[in-house]
Amino acid sequence: MAAHRLLRRFIQGLSYSLLALLSACNMNNPPPGIGDLNSRYNEEKPAISGNGRWLAMVSNRRGMSEILLYDLQVRRFEGLSGFYGGDAIADSPSLSLTGRYLVYLVTLDGRPAIALYDRITKRSDLLIQGYRRWIQHPHISPDGRYVVFQSARKGQWDIEVLDRGPNIELDIPDGTPIPNP
Repeated sequence: MAAHRLLRRFIQGLSYSLLALLSACNMNNPPPGIGDLNSRYNEEKPAISGNGRWLAMVSNRRGMSEILLYDLQVRRFEGLSGFYGGDAIADSPSLSLTGRYLVYLVTLDGRPAIALYDRITKRSDLLIQGYRRWIQHPHISPDGRYVVFQSARKGQWDIEVLDRGPNIELDIPDGTPIPNP
């Protein structure tokens, strides 16, 4: 009796899988290109800049999990030259006000780190590395000065704040007065 129910569930699951496969192969509806925002690719962990122009996400469009940056104003993806790639696994993006700074979690040689990509200088720098415990969910402040994240350094999830310092170039719109520290 139990074997009969298991066989029925297996056949139902197989039929649903075949139906999904056949509908995905429909030639009347080809998959959209890499330039389209909504696609059949797996995309997750969206982050939007404070001004609403930039969208960062984790996507598998090129056959591997990577962070992509999309300009919502001109409706196209922007290349991230100087971004950590290769063996590094990038995840959990967060954007500053105008999208100048992109903070993300990166795994290098099996160890978690937090990196910051500057779209002006086109380079990534490691902000946090060498933690013996896990870190997750990095977020950058709108002006780009502060980065918050969760760490399990003390055996439980705690919130940590990293101050990048008063001498960094803040991400503020042109013409906005710089606040006094």
